[in-house]
Amino acid sequence: MNVANRKCIRGLSVKSMRAARSRNLIAILAIALTAVLFTSLFTVALSINDSFQQANFRQVGGWSHGGFKYLTLKQFEEIKNDPLIEQYGLRRFVGMPENAPFLKSHVEIGYSDINQAHWMYCDPVEGRLPTEDSKEAATDTRVLELLGVEPVLGNEFTMTFDVDGTEVTETFVLSGWWEYDEAIVANHVLIPHSRAQAIYDQVGIGSGIGNDGMTGSWNLDVMLGSSLHIKQDLSKILANHGYQTENSSAGDNYIPTGVNWGYTGSQLADNIDPITVVAIAGLLLIIIFTGYLIIYNVFQISVSNDIRFYGLLKTIGTTGRQIKRIIRQQALLLSLIGIPLGLLVGYGVGTRLTPVVLSRLNGVVQDTVSASPLIFIGSALFALVTVVISCRRPGRMAARVSPVEAVLYTEEMANKKTIRKAQSGASLPRMAWANLGRNRSKTAITVASLSLAVLLLNMTVTFINGFDMDKYLSKMAADFIVADAGYFQVGNMWSAERALPEEIITELEANPGIEAGGRVYGKSSPVEEFVTEDYYRAMYGAWNDQETLDNSVAVAQKNEAGLLADQVQLFGMERYALGKLQVLEGDLSKLHESGGRYVAAVYSDDDYGNPQMDSNWAKIGDTVTLRYVEEYEYYDPETGKILDPGNMLDDRPFRYRAKTYRDIDYEVAALITVPHSLSYRYYGADEFVMNDQTFIQDSGTSNIMYYACDVSDEGTADMETFLSDLTNEQMLQFDYESKSTYAAEFDSFRNMFLILGGVLSFIVGLVGVLNFLNAILTGILTRRREFAMLQSIGMTGNQLKTMLTWEGLYYALGAVTVSLLLSIAAGPLLSNVLASIFWFFTYRFTVLPILSIAPIFTVLGIAVPLMVYRTVSRQSIVERLRETE
Repeated sequence: MNVANRKCIRGLSVKSMRAARSRNLIAILAIALTAVLFTSLFTVALSINDSFQQANFRQVGGWSHGGFKYLTLKQFEEIKNDPLIEQYGLRRFVGMPENAPFLKSHVEIGYSDINQAHWMYCDPVEGRLPTEDSKEAATDTRVLELLGVEPVLGNEFTMTFDVDGTEVTETFVLSGWWEYDEAIVANHVLIPHSRAQAIYDQVGIGSGIGNDGMTGSWNLDVMLGSSLHIKQDLSKILANHGYQTENSSAGDNYIPTGVNWGYTGSQLADNIDPITVVAIAGLLLIIIFTGYLIIYNVFQISVSNDIRFYGLLKTIGTTGRQIKRIIRQQALLLSLIGIPLGLLVGYGVGTRLTPVVLSRLNGVVQDTVSASPLIFIGSALFALVTVVISCRRPGRMAARVSPVEAVLYTEEMANKKTIRKAQSGASLPRMAWANLGRNRSKTAITVASLSLAVLLLNMTVTFINGFDMDKYLSKMAADFIVADAGYFQVGNMWSAERALPEEIITELEANPGIEAGGRVYGKSSPVEEFVTEDYYRAMYGAWNDQETLDNSVAVAQKNEAGLLADQVQLFGMERYALGKLQVLEGDLSKLHESGGRYVAAVYSDDDYGNPQMDSNWAKIGDTVTLRYVEEYEYYDPETGKILDPGNMLDDRPFRYRAKTYRDIDYEVAALITVPHSLSYRYYGADEFVMNDQTFIQDSGTSNIMYYACDVSDEGTADMETFLSDLTNEQMLQFDYESKSTYAAEFDSFRNMFLILGGVLSFIVGLVGVLNFLNAILTGILTRRREFAMLQSIGMTGNQLKTMLTWEGLYYALGAVTVSLLLSIAAGPLLSNVLASIFWFFTYRFTVLPILSIAPIFTVLGIAVPLMVYRTVSRQSIVERLRETE
């Protein structure tokens, strides 16, 4: 029979809450602390995510979700109005300056509409974007600075730039400018669409697309409904109009797309795997468990204190289900106060903490504090779920107890066996141990909450100590590397025009701080090797479809043995640079034998230093034939007729082959890997190293790619100052890298994780301490009558304080022991996970954090029980006996 008693139950919940104001205050604080934990963590996490995204967007050059590249006008008009596209922007590339003063700057001249300009951070802080049918242009302060032009509206500036192979000089009138952002790779000079078309007409492109496939094309960037599935949405848009982006050789319906990798949600959605899911789930469970430790202990102790009340309710007919509803409704009512309070305080903590964390990150926006509604919605939901979960077990305990058991209930009933054992010996440590066994769940929760904080702190320190600077700096093989600025630019191919002059090296070597140094010569003339067809297909098959690969094999030049000619990269290294190489097999000393022709075959390696043994075909003792080509000849593949390079038709196919050349055989003396900082910094061809003299003699060139050196500790600062002045003031076309810069980045990266881990450990540690205080406080308050009885039969106050002190020490000892065991067990697992994520991680076990926390726990274990007992002992024994009867 159902009775409409919900209103009565609600009234009973409210009235019973009013009767326990001190308990309500503790519960509200516990719920609020849980919400503070969630809100502060979510604020920091989302703020870091926003900062990383902003940093990524600046590197990408914009925050549009993605785009369609190199379209014709017809394709642009078809695609731009697709229903999946919420906003679109148009960009048309015109040209780039290649000479001074832009040797170290990537500057693009072109047209962008207002949406595109906004997405590319090209919002004028003064003036406006250029108007149509004018000579106006808008740009940033860096371009104006390089041109020597003041950022004053109306000033004229002249630029010479390459437009599809044709040099063009144009004068513009400044219509607007924005501040230069050094994190954005490309600088833009935005001109009217009419001016862009006039330049296209001037160089002969007209309404078509240039020979480079880019100049004059229509580039469509878009904003979609969501950033989670950008790649899939772009493919759907193309499919809606009969285009595809998978296979460039499948027909004329291919359109390349670009996905903005700056969106972390898109990256996560595209690369989600079971390990990532487990890691995220594990992190969320730890966070929820931390909040659970706070709230569960409060409600469990509260139910224990009110168990007689619930027993009396059962005597008048209240069901177990109704009692659980009373407890749940009380928890929800308390949450209405605790959660909003926790959200406000937590966001305040997060906003203060975020700048501290972001200050340790290089290249991110330092003043980004997220105000996303997800912070408050997620934190509130997490806190509410934690409250509901935390009050379930106490509710079941109250619902199961019978009226008679409830009236007689004490903690002694929880474990009678423990009490009997305790009665067999009257020592104070044994009595304290028996007291902890009365309510094992409360003891376990308290020890677990303390242990979790110590475990997190120990894992954080282990994590930070595992960051191996030697491994991190191994990629930077020399203290300083000096080269043409283009050598350090991503995507630039090295050539003779970027050679480092000998005069600069002479000036460098005059510095007294240099301990050792050497030149590395780069290949600046064509050199070929000969490989088998199987190796050729394996090498190029990774990024070419089968049809393209077949065509490449068909047109490749072959020698008498049927081997295919392929381009090769060569290094000519002095002894200093050779000493920086990692030898996998063989002996580099052979490279210096007088009259000997030996080379070292270069193998690629991953971030962890593991060589990829299929990245080169040459083995120890193999003979490598290198063909130094002095002249190529071009011919018609159908007729075999030799063609004039300066008079070939664009629509006629042609092939080329070596006409004048020298073939030289070398023996492979060693297999090596080259540190990235000493490499060409791009890949795609087999590489071999020879000594500097052999390289100069055989190649007939002596172009220095870079100069690397090691500097004494005392001379490092002077060398930094010298090179900074040289490359930024005197010779702008040159640049340098230093190991100290990498070291600073490493320290910043490590400190960021130290702060995050320390903050998380502190919050969880605060939870543990509060649970400890709660356990001691409620344990003493609920046993006031018991203590009075013990004192009435002869136990002194000092003996009682000693027993309580032992209880606190057992808590502390248990927390330290459990955290030590968990650290020993979790250490190897953490090592494997972190080593798979961070290539510069080396596991080093440590217990120093545990040992440093142990004295703090000891002090708490002694001080807290004594302070609580001092408060209780203000009442006389008789008063305490009468109060609890």
